[in-house]
Amino acid sequence: MIKKDYMSKRLSDLNLAFSSPIWTSLIVNYKDINSRMLEYIDLLKSQDPKGKYKSNMTGWHSDNFDLKKEQVIFFVNSISKNLNQTFQDMGWDTANNEIKITNMWSIINYKNSFNARHIHPNNYISAAYYVKAPKNSGNIVFYDPRSENVIRTPIISKTNKLNSNVFSVEVQEGLLVLFPSYLHHSVDINKSEKERIVISFNIDLRNK
Repeated sequence: MIKKDYMSKRLSDLNLAFSSPIWTSLIVNYKDINSRMLEYIDLLKSQDPKGKYKSNMTGWHSDNFDLKKEQVIFFVNSISKNLNQTFQDMGWDTANNEIKITNMWSIINYKNSFNARHIHPNNYISAAYYVKAPKNSGNIVFYDPRSENVIRTPIISKTNKLNSNVFSVEVQEGLLVLFPSYLHHSVDINKSEKERIVISFNIDLRNK
């Protein structure tokens, strides 16, 4: 009996050190938020139909939002609880750090559009919020930041979080994804017939 209990226990503790967190949450009242933000994005697109070129491949990329605009303030206030949860999880001292959204923009991916692999330098947290996300319109994909870990790959009997070097998040309308800005990420090809619309932004913390 003693032997059986002993053999049922793990032989070692599994400590996940230096993990890269990715937060996902469905925002409350996202339909109202999306309706209001879609009007703002449509206005920006009408003013700049060509858009900008960043990581977007054939899709439309807005200029940076005016962070003082009423619609943008409304959006930030709507997701503030989720942002605060992230800061708490990280153990950051929000009283002695100035939390600043450095920039915010929108991307519209049409059919066959995608976003190339990239990072958001000079920030701590980056985000993607989905205003429109039809099925098969393109997941957001994150890559293992440890370059040495992808040099060699053994034969895998079962894929899990410890042996994978990519992590894919299936997107949906109202989903907020927060992640460290150092994480390389890309967006899969939009295989649907409808637009995929995302609002992205970066957050920096600065000592007061």
